Amino acid sequence: MGEKREHWDSRLGFLLATIGSAVGVGNIWRFPYIVYKNGGGAFLLPYFIALLTVGIPLLLLEQGVGHKLRASAPLVFHKITKKFEWVGWWSIVIVMFGVVLYYAVIISGCLNYFSLSFNLGWGTDPNTFFFNEFLGSTSDPWAIGIPVATLLIGMIFIWFFNWIIVYRGIRGGVEKACKVLMPFLMILIVILVIRGVTLPGAFEGIKWYITPDFNALANPGVWIDAYAQIFFSLGIGMGVIIAYSSYLPKKSDITGNALIIGFTNSLFSVFTGFAVFGILGHMVYTSGLPMDQVVQSGIGLAFVVFPSAINAMAHSLPVVGQLFGALFFLSLIVAGISSSISMIEAFVSGLMDKFKVKRHLWVTLLCIVGFLGGIIFTTASGIHWLNIVDHFLLSYGLVIVGLLEIIVIAWIYGSSHIIKHANSMSNIKIGPTLGSLLKVVTPLALVIILLFMTYNEIQSPYEGYDRLATIGIGFGWIVGTLIIAIVLSRMSWKTSVKVEK
Repeated sequence: MGEKREHWDSRLGFLLATIGSAVGVGNIWRFPYIVYKNGGGAFLLPYFIALLTVGIPLLLLEQGVGHKLRASAPLVFHKITKKFEWVGWWSIVIVMFGVVLYYAVIISGCLNYFSLSFNLGWGTDPNTFFFNEFLGSTSDPWAIGIPVATLLIGMIFIWFFNWIIVYRGIRGGVEKACKVLMPFLMILIVILVIRGVTLPGAFEGIKWYITPDFNALANPGVWIDAYAQIFFSLGIGMGVIIAYSSYLPKKSDITGNALIIGFTNSLFSVFTGFAVFGILGHMVYTSGLPMDQVVQSGIGLAFVVFPSAINAMAHSLPVVGQLFGALFFLSLIVAGISSSISMIEAFVSGLMDKFKVKRHLWVTLLCIVGFLGGIIFTTASGIHWLNIVDHFLLSYGLVIVGLLEIIVIAWIYGSSHIIKHANSMSNIKIGPTLGSLLKVVTPLALVIILLFMTYNEIQSPYEGYDRLATIGIGFGWIVGTLIIAIVLSRMSWKTSVKVEK
């Protein structure tokens, strides 16, 4: 089966790598905003219900099947039924030739802002600096322009770092890196939280974050956001959990691992929110602006709002403000790299399983292709391409993959096989309820998410982009990844594989 399948050196290495895959920049800049706009502290109720009914079951499903069949996502689906091999490829193609491409550019932006933090290089108007000076952004996705040199240089560094880690394999590269990156990230976040909650005005921001509005729970959109956040945050449907689990020793605590990964990822998100809203509270305190004018999600929070908050902090606390800004962007870089290496490894694992290829050559080629493919996101219209591709791949592509995954593994292969396998080696035993969750509750939740997002898309194109941009770029990217997946699935296996009975 290609090169001899590697193993993690320790359970801790597996857990840190898998948690590192789940904990990304979205945990730091997206989760706090989702909580804020969906009822504050009350949102945690549907969020943890979603973790228990979708997150943990799918983690168990992916970890169980990857470990039992000792295979990457493409090989798992091929072993179950050859005609669905393309589903396994699609999951990792979406990630390798979609998510990682723009993810590397986001990390490159964080790398640039890390250096800018020391002298507040974004100036007194971070919004104008980011969109006009740093990105040179156009208003039209089709006005592509030339690559931004600073982003391009930063991206070279990020892909080089990814290459070094994945090139060295599971034990020598991914595991060793995550054993350093994840503890380092935890230390950074603890420092950020301690400093964030002790800033003047921080309490008011935190109060916005945690004050429950239970009336919001009557809004179906709140529940849909909760399930969507769990699904995307854990990296379900990306092939990463399946690949990482295939490297586990034969005797592994499947259930315990799933619970640790799921709850650690979620608690990390909640904990990080205190730092984010402590800083935003300080910004409200110093600027006099209301909270609803300073809080944003995603890129706006990281590259506009936070630099503004850092400016305010530096005004009253020189040097400390710059150092705090550097720590914030460093935490984003570490979180981003730990996630990106997992996505690349998932694809490498599939190639090694099917084509009997050598890791070193293909990792090098993939990183070169990944860098070249990501250049479009460094151009003047790159921010628009990033927004559109990210939305459509995560909101449609991975949700559809998740549904197909449940149909093939839970229904065709049988969730009972996974439950029996997990119970045979786990301290915590799984009951038949999990099978019902996997076969009924989880797919129903994903169908509702898909329908809700599709309805919103029909009512109003995403972010106000014209239909040509959303269809051409968004759905076009989905179709493109699907075609690549089908082509890969039709190619001959260089190894002998038996279909599971």
